Amino acid sequence: MGILKAIAEDLRKGEASKVKGLVQAALDEGASVEDVLNEGLIAGMTMVGELFKENEIFLPEVLFAGKAMEAGMEILRPLMLKAGGQKVKARIVLGTVTGDIHNIGKNLVRIMLEGAGYEVNDLGVDVPPQRFVDAAADGAQIVGMSALLTTTMQRMKPVIEALEKAGLKGRVKTMIGGAIVTQQYADEIGADGYAPDAGSAVDKAKELLGLR
Repeated sequence: MGILKAIAEDLRKGEASKVKGLVQAALDEGASVEDVLNEGLIAGMTMVGELFKENEIFLPEVLFAGKAMEAGMEILRPLMLKAGGQKVKARIVLGTVTGDIHNIGKNLVRIMLEGAGYEVNDLGVDVPPQRFVDAAADGAQIVGMSALLTTTMQRMKPVIEALEKAGLKGRVKTMIGGAIVTQQYADEIGADGYAPDAGSAVDKAKELLGLR
């Protein structure tokens, strides 16, 4: 097994210390930062996303994989900055809407998106519409909203309306998700996309951006 494939496999297993060591070893052997990132770390997180989507692994395994990804990035990030920064597919804003403080699902989506090569601005929980707008205006291509309660789900539409009022609705795509959110609700409020789980969120982001 090549060293880049070994990185991907150990990342899938959530072996943070092994991933970190292999990333350094790959660089020492002459592998490029871009290859280590794409063929090692991102390839591993892509596997994790597919397995999670198929219910073959569960939340703890994804969180461990996310930690392994971050361990590898500790080595790569300074080199990327030195070389002029990391090329990212797109910038995505995430947040749990006003009145809702649930963040496990949102955090999982962030891990999966970052693992797929996106730059994610996580606004946290209880995020009002204007904070979404301000973050979106700073060069984002997608705004992702999460809600776990039927009462707070209703706070998604005001975000979309605020984006439209700010003249961002056409340029910035909107994506929603959460345990009680459905495709029907996304259609009702005019969201551009809906994702039932973290793995699907990566696929939906690609679709909204025309990357596949």
